[in-house]
Amino acid sequence: MRILRLGISGTDVMEIQALLQKLGYNVGKIDGVFGNQTQQAIIQFQKNFGLTPDGVIGPNVYNVMKPYLLGYNLYTIKPGDTLSSIAKRYYTSPSLLLVANPSVNPNNLIIGQQIVVPYGINVVDTNIDYTYDIMESDIKGLKARYPFIEVGIAGKSSLGRNLYYIKLRTGPNQVFYNGAHHSLEWITTPVLMKFIEDFSSSYAKGITLRGYNPRSIWNTSSIYIIPMVNPDGVDLVLNGLKPSNPNYNNLIKWNNGSKNFATVWQTNNNGVDLNHNYNAEWEASRKAVALEGITGPGPIEFTGYYPESEPESRALVAFTRKHNFRLVLAYHSQGEVIYWDFMNLASPEDKIIGEAFARDSGYTLDKATGNSAYAGYKDWFIQDYRRPGYTIEIGRGSNPLPISQFGTIYNDNLTLLLHASII
Repeated sequence: MRILRLGISGTDVMEIQALLQKLGYNVGKIDGVFGNQTQQAIIQFQKNFGLTPDGVIGPNVYNVMKPYLLGYNLYTIKPGDTLSSIAKRYYTSPSLLLVANPSVNPNNLIIGQQIVVPYGINVVDTNIDYTYDIMESDIKGLKARYPFIEVGIAGKSSLGRNLYYIKLRTGPNQVFYNGAHHSLEWITTPVLMKFIEDFSSSYAKGITLRGYNPRSIWNTSSIYIIPMVNPDGVDLVLNGLKPSNPNYNNLIKWNNGSKNFATVWQTNNNGVDLNHNYNAEWEASRKAVALEGITGPGPIEFTGYYPESEPESRALVAFTRKHNFRLVLAYHSQGEVIYWDFMNLASPEDKIIGEAFARDSGYTLDKATGNSAYAGYKDWFIQDYRRPGYTIEIGRGSNPLPISQFGTIYNDNLTLLLHASII
């Protein structure tokens, strides 16, 4: 990690601001700018934890903050401990301790045994620019707090980042949700991550979520989620181009000579639009974008040199082929619209399901036109499997949508995400 101090800005500053706010410190606006108010909040944090109150986040301060960022700590049981006393010390509850440590007998704690202690705060922040590193940390935190979820790797990105999947299961009805094919559309990732957290929490507590019973869903369905298909592109948008990037010079050239990727870059680190890289009328897509002058790598719409040329799209195809998905949702932004068909291959039942999702979300059900109608993930799924596939375009405005829209977007989509698992 880099040392954070007054005057520095970035997504790592925003993450710290969000954490401090959760812990009750006044940081002012969560904007990623290390200003005076953030400094004062850090000084107070340092005083409360017996650290040197210099207002700088170096390795020692970060190591104290890290368990809170993950949402849990590790604790070694001592003589006289009870679950209630441990929970009180960490501002959590005995029930959360039991969920995180299913093998622990609350009436027979073993001295010297190490247990996971979840803090009484949420893991997934929904008020920050959501990077790959933050997602990776959140996945680790959620897995520790909810050990019943399954975490795996579906493949690697062009730069070797993990394409994580999370499985909520044990039922036979398999469904698959994915997000952030396009890097400006990173807001789809915290939508899916927050759904994972809320579903897992409700399952653990045995309570309903929007009228749905997660424990019932758990026994009837298996929900697979890849929250970030294009981590390299998201990193370019949110953290900028680094000199260590092996495509450094090419990326500047492909980006019309600019080092600013924050508002224009939809493609992966090779300049390929992943959602135009699937083998579903790929040639038609290539010809359509060529008419627009797009014949090589760039910020938008380049289809690649052949279908599944990119490791990310190949990974999703391979992952799909390994499973028996009844239905898929590909999350994008923006427009508040649900696209449901491909080349008139979808069935009347698929439209009925789409209409149900439109009612769930308040979005419009439609068919994609123009180049948007070709070579996408849901297009390939419909073509090869003749099963329901949907592109969900969340929010309204210009990409990247501001994180301030998260609350409305999540409210619109939570019922849809639950419904899709059993419809």
